[in-house]
Amino acid sequence: MLHLEHHGPIARLTLASPENRNALSPQMVQDLLGAFEDLKTHASTRAIVLSAEGKVFCSGADLKNLHHLLSASSEDNLQDSRQLARLFETIYTHPKPIIAAIEGKAIAGGAGLASACDLVVASSEASFAYTEVKLGFVAAIVMVFLLRSVGEKHARELLLTGDAISAAEAYRMGLINRLTEPGQALSRAMQLAEHIARNSPVALSSTKTLLANLPSMGLHEALQHAAQMNAWARTTSDLKEGITSFLEKRAPKWQEPSDG
Repeated sequence: MLHLEHHGPIARLTLASPENRNALSPQMVQDLLGAFEDLKTHASTRAIVLSAEGKVFCSGADLKNLHHLLSASSEDNLQDSRQLARLFETIYTHPKPIIAAIEGKAIAGGAGLASACDLVVASSEASFAYTEVKLGFVAAIVMVFLLRSVGEKHARELLLTGDAISAAEAYRMGLINRLTEPGQALSRAMQLAEHIARNSPVALSSTKTLLANLPSMGLHEALQHAAQMNAWARTTSDLKEGITSFLEKRAPKWQEPSDG
């Protein structure tokens, strides 16, 4: 089950299946995909906070479903895997900033879910574990985003040992951005989302596009692409409003796009 609430410019998505440790069942994956896709064109939403009910943020794959797929065809398994990959890619490339608020355990694909978000705010009592190797599984999809989050050496340690790490250790590795007191992750994440939401929607979306694309480019290609984006940004109404409001010493009034 997934809950969606709107708090002004912030959309809050809550994983609400604590009895199943908020596992990434096929239905949960589908619900998350649908919600994130809808929020792409929800004009009044400027940032998204992903949180969860219960003591486990997300336990990763639904093991009952995974057990069922052991006897399924290769095509069925590939389709299921591609759906999960699509969810992670949708989060990572989403035009609006996404902040994970984590109070409890983030395990396997659940830790990967956090890795795909733009920012992670976690309680000091949270923990992270990429446990796939302990089950004879491979954290293949998760690995794509973990490598970008913490670099190769930290990723190797997390993926090869499968051991859990504390929130403090995750912060040291760069897996999380803000460390909070117990029970404060959601409120801090909402505050951070509201702070980010004050920025230009066009600039935020364009920045996210660059963040997703630049790491896979060579130096020359990246600079050419960046130059094109830089030149395009100079033609936008948001830049005009941003410079004008700065010179007039007032808060900017960003143009509201229409829902579509």
